Amino acid sequence: MQIIKNKQIIDNHWTYLSDDAPVIAGNISVSLNRWKQEKTQLVAREGNLGVRISPADDVTDLVADLSQLALVELDFSDFADGRSFSQAYLLRNRYDYQGEIRALGSYLADQAFYLSRVGVNAFSAVNLPQTQATLNDFTVFYQ
Repeated sequence: MQIIKNKQIIDNHWTYLSDDAPVIAGNISVSLNRWKQEKTQLVAREGNLGVRISPADDVTDLVADLSQLALVELDFSDFADGRSFSQAYLLRNRYDYQGEIRALGSYLADQAFYLSRVGVNAFSAVNLPQTQATLNDFTVFYQ
């Protein structure tokens, strides 16, 4: 599977583990709930770590652990739910998270540009070329 990262289409080197899947080595992401429950075990394994958060999750639950995470995935359950935009903004601007912030789920390709403006730098999308093209929609910003 491929993703867009920093406006380039690349191969995805991450595996999402469901809450009941066994822990494996390599680059994995887990739910925020699993992260809270199994943090010690997850940190002890070999490979990079990521956490997937839903719009209802409180991003402040991750603040103390951001230095241990190479990826934060924002799971859009509905394209009309703007909470993930706020989560990305908080991670990047208030909490100075420097790792990858990836959008996935039910967002529109047209929203990718605006997501990039609030800190998202990677996208898992159905139509990668269309999503990639929208990242260059505007060259001048009012804010």
